[in-house]
Amino acid sequence: MAGLIPQTFIDDLLNRTDIVEVIDKRVALKKTGKNYTACCPFHQEKTPSFSVQPDRQFYYCFGCGAGGNSIGFVMNFDQLDFPLAVETLAKDVGLEVPKDETPTHRKRQSETIKMVEVLEDASKFYQYQLRHHEYKKDAVDYLKSRGVSGKIAKEFCLGYAPPGWDNLLKAIGSDSKQQRVLLKAGLVIEKDQQKPSDNDTADESGAHYYDRFRNRIMFPIRDSRGRTVAFGGRVLGEDKPKYLNSPETTVFHKGSELYGLFESKKSGTRFNRLLLVEGYMDVIALAQAGFLGAVAPLGTALTEDQIQLLWKIAHEPILCFEGDAAGGRAAAKAAERALPFLKPGFGMRFTTLPQGKDPDDLIKSGGAEAMQAMLNEAEPLS
Repeated sequence: MAGLIPQTFIDDLLNRTDIVEVIDKRVALKKTGKNYTACCPFHQEKTPSFSVQPDRQFYYCFGCGAGGNSIGFVMNFDQLDFPLAVETLAKDVGLEVPKDETPTHRKRQSETIKMVEVLEDASKFYQYQLRHHEYKKDAVDYLKSRGVSGKIAKEFCLGYAPPGWDNLLKAIGSDSKQQRVLLKAGLVIEKDQQKPSDNDTADESGAHYYDRFRNRIMFPIRDSRGRTVAFGGRVLGEDKPKYLNSPETTVFHKGSELYGLFESKKSGTRFNRLLLVEGYMDVIALAQAGFLGAVAPLGTALTEDQIQLLWKIAHEPILCFEGDAAGGRAAAKAAERALPFLKPGFGMRFTTLPQGKDPDDLIKSGGAEAMQAMLNEAEPLS
């Protein structure tokens, strides 16, 4: 998509954009002579080494070497790819990004928009059920037992998928076309292998499909733009698996996303410290205790893409695993995956929780101070 934006437009955009204004919206700058300075948002430091030069429309950090123009800064700070960074800056100066779109590209974009819209509708449906459904008590009681406040539940858009086979289907699967969008988004499952044709009206009632998520606490997974792209669901009864995730779709690739990243960005955290923990509830428990900037992989071992994403945010993230055999294996695997990509100025730190305890347990028994002590003792990758 980046190649579809004309270079002439990019040049015009940079000419119209004031890098000082772009960065000052995100990092508080202080005028020093003809330039501006701040503590670098891309690595931890106490003495400012981050410089913005308005005459060159360029930024540079003498501490970590980060540097570039307005587009590069928005890409790094907002965690956006090149086209989205261009769109963000263009919107700020009132420009519309021209694109040389092919029919295939337009069709793909249309399908993506529909899928994201239906995922967002599903998130709103689940949030509403958590507040109003007649069987909401089990879900509310579970969240209260984990110490989750209404504020944090709202911040993370937590929801509830009630028992039953077609609650979501009836709510937002109004016709056969909408139901097929639900299927592509991973929100419903086909009952049999015979797919309805475009002219088949038998599925108007949803007879071909049933809800994927039933009787579960729902955790929306949001991308770096804040769009809901998938869900994780924790079961409230005895069904298996305990946690169920959305399947991979055209808008969701579980090895390339981190749960809680958008929420951390939205909180205003400058990522002086980024924590990687094992699951959804770990992220939420840490946020509840005031530890913003916690993220989690999505039900798989840490991937190479996720490691690179962590390093875009913090040069030395802390990986926090439980003190059991599985936690030890996860830490070893993460270290193994990271080694081929190590470069000067980047690393990882590891901390191991007491046997049988997750971050929530540790905070409940010892308070935020106990968690902070564990983080302070985190060991470097070496």
